[in-house]
Amino acid sequence: MSALLLLFVCLVLGALVARFARPPSGIVAGLNWWVLNIALPALVLAMIPRVHFDRHLWFPVATMWVTFFGAWLLFAVLGRLFGWSRSRIGALTLVCGLGNTSFMGYPMVQAMHGQPGLALAVVSDQLGCFPLLAAGGIVVASLYSGRQPSVALVVRRIATFPAFIALLVGVVAGLAGGWPEALDHLLLQLGQTLTPLALFSVGLQFKLHLHRDQLGALSSGLAWKLALAPLAGWGLGMLAGVTGLTLVVGVLQAAMAPMISAAILADQYELEPRLANTVLGAGIVLSLATVPLANLLMGG
Repeated sequence: MSALLLLFVCLVLGALVARFARPPSGIVAGLNWWVLNIALPALVLAMIPRVHFDRHLWFPVATMWVTFFGAWLLFAVLGRLFGWSRSRIGALTLVCGLGNTSFMGYPMVQAMHGQPGLALAVVSDQLGCFPLLAAGGIVVASLYSGRQPSVALVVRRIATFPAFIALLVGVVAGLAGGWPEALDHLLLQLGQTLTPLALFSVGLQFKLHLHRDQLGALSSGLAWKLALAPLAGWGLGMLAGVTGLTLVVGVLQAAMAPMISAAILADQYELEPRLANTVLGAGIVLSLATVPLANLLMGG
């Protein structure tokens, strides 16, 4: 409970600072730079050698694929039924197909399931959600904005992302027996800065603008991201015989709020940015209740 309270307090503090304290310009970019280039790689380096590789480790990755491609199919069908613009379909596919599996997923899973759960959350994020953002996200954004997707850009984004490089190094370190104790402790301490800074940054960027013409799309998007996607992941796990913490973490990562980077990508490609930011803001607030509820329903 205290760990979940920390998440809520950091998020609220960020929102309050943005509203009343007039923080310096560039603070969000600075916080995100530290989180993405220092804290996240350090946490990945610390966690990956601790992962126990078993025959069900594919599942937390697969739930990310189910979430993304399920969203793409669902919103393409709904778009045809309701006459949505390509911009709206693309925006919903991005923000509801990609989850906040690092900034919110890591601290929430750690709060509920400790270091073993966090290690699985890292696998889900780095092998599932991140490649989907770098590859699938660019393809969707390009197709629905009328641009040509660039293969070179996708490859460059994956190959140069610090946390992905840390993932490869962490796998090698794990095969070699792990890090020396002093280095392992240092990496964990650096990684622990991710939770407060990431949630504070999310709070600084928090926006919630409801408009009547968005309600149908908003409801459909949140229903998929917060309820139907984790339910689909749970069904996949049950059919495949996945059990225990692997099943729980895979489903929880599928249930996380929409990804901030996906909303930024929608904005960059002019895919109905107002809707993307509304879904993002509402999803973050609701996920603070729906993710612990999903965990409770699975006996976590």
